[in-house]
Amino acid sequence: MLKDAKPVATVGVKDIKRARKFYEETLGLAVAEASRPMVITFQAGASALLVYQSEFAGTNKATAVTWSVGSGLAAVVEGLAAKGVVFEHYDFPGMTLKGHLHVGGGMKVAWFKDPDGNIHSLVDR
Repeated sequence: MLKDAKPVATVGVKDIKRARKFYEETLGLAVAEASRPMVITFQAGASALLVYQSEFAGTNKATAVTWSVGSGLAAVVEGLAAKGVVFEHYDFPGMTLKGHLHVGGGMKVAWFKDPDGNIHSLVDR
């Protein structure tokens, strides 16, 4: 039923103005639509990221958005770190931490949180 539908990643935030600054300026996303007062849609490649104000922002303790950045992962991590993004370091069996990159199982991944605690991952796929 949904095989031809296009999903949109959705992230709840506490302060839409602060979130806009982070997603637009820090992550470099372009605003695709901001016609509603508490909702912003950002363009991200061929996909969209919907950010909306919610009292439940940041309560998810799992990854909210995964960004597939390919072989440029290390450069993306370095660029975001230079903009003040703090990367999370986790202890996962079978993965080794190399700088901010978790390496193992044929993949590399890095995690960071937005200002409201929503977890994002960057992968080399």
